[in-house]
Amino acid sequence: MKTTSCRRLYDYWNERRGSRAAPERGDLDPGAIAPLLSDSFMLAVDASAGHPLRLAGTRMCAWFCREIKGESFDHLFTDDCRRDVKDLVAIVSDELAPLVAGISAKSADDLPSASLELLLLPLYVRGRGDSRLLGMLAPLNVPYWMGTYPVVELSLGVRRHLRAIDAPTLVPQRLPQAIRRSWVVLDGGRH
Repeated sequence: MKTTSCRRLYDYWNERRGSRAAPERGDLDPGAIAPLLSDSFMLAVDASAGHPLRLAGTRMCAWFCREIKGESFDHLFTDDCRRDVKDLVAIVSDELAPLVAGISAKSADDLPSASLELLLLPLYVRGRGDSRLLGMLAPLNVPYWMGTYPVVELSLGVRRHLRAIDAPTLVPQRLPQAIRRSWVVLDGGRH
């Protein structure tokens, strides 16, 4: 992660989840992350509705020069990025795998684009991990036009799924030397 605010939100999320794959929505205390709330948002995981924004921070709304709560998260992105955004939201919610991505924000008046960092974190809501995501859209640089000219579209850049600290892995990180150099036969399969 490139921004301090994304790292701080991720660290808080990781602390609140404990040994679980994700924290419960009720485990989050907005007061504990008050300085981060202006760049934060919460998504409803609902592909048919375009993943509506349930909450949107003030600076995030300032990027678009309007209140974006209730709008489709997918439709904030260019047409060619929407399918990828839907897929990424599905992966984060289904596999409870946090995501960080680079974002380019364009204004309508051919002004220089702004570089942002997107963080998506899964949340349990009443025991279900597929209904809400906590997110952040933090600026890497704040252009002079922010808040005066609206962002008209976001473009998705490089993305990376994060492995939560102490989360179980399905594949061992390091294989013993003897296994790495030869074929391995695993018992199982047809009898």
